[in-house]
Amino acid sequence: MAEKDLAGRIAVVTGASRGIGRAAALALAEAGAHIVALARTQGALEELDDAVRARGGTATLVPVDLMDFDALDRLGAGINERWGKLDILFGNAGILGGIAPLGHYDPKTWDGTMAVNVTANWRLIRSLDPLLRMSDAGRAIFVSSGAAHKCTAYWGVYSVSKAALEALARTYAAETATTPVKVMLVNPGPLRTRMRAAAMPGEDPQTLRTPEDLAPHIVRLASPSWAETGKIYDFPQDRLLTPRMPA
Repeated sequence: MAEKDLAGRIAVVTGASRGIGRAAALALAEAGAHIVALARTQGALEELDDAVRARGGTATLVPVDLMDFDALDRLGAGINERWGKLDILFGNAGILGGIAPLGHYDPKTWDGTMAVNVTANWRLIRSLDPLLRMSDAGRAIFVSSGAAHKCTAYWGVYSVSKAALEALARTYAAETATTPVKVMLVNPGPLRTRMRAAAMPGEDPQTLRTPEDLAPHIVRLASPSWAETGKIYDFPQDRLLTPRMPA
């Protein structure tokens, strides 16, 4: 991709203050997009803003908890008022929800994980879909996980939430199939992130690739030239996967 291929494009990035979200926000900004950065921590967002500016980019900071669904509704209204469109939605924010047998999860933990990993992304679609349709090449990208398919013991709430997210994104892809909007899922695989460290405390993080390794692929999926929809980009294998349909 040529430098600044995303010039003039507006990109919402959730979980933008660290990990995959931060790396993607910086890469999208370097490609020319204006970043609307969502995260809970004002200080971390300000650090991101400094990094974006150092790379010649611009950002709008939105300190928000994704479980504040009214705030996500206001986000759509604010973007509409300022830009009248949205070109890129990168739904990255997610939580692990803890490792436990299904019967041992606290209901508050279960509900909170589903709220952040699934419902918040639905609320973002609900709020931002009209704006993505106003773009000449709207792109919605959601971060999934191999956990959605492996269904490993004790990873229940995370696995269930990511499987639901994949169904959400694929349904949205089907509903936008005749529009300029393209919807993709990303399986990042094991990366050197805080969530991975919490899930795999005995793992040597130096053996893992980084969010910065993934970020250029996010830029590629977000570009106007990207033509696929309803598929999973599998970063570990660097290939597109088409979800299997029932016979």
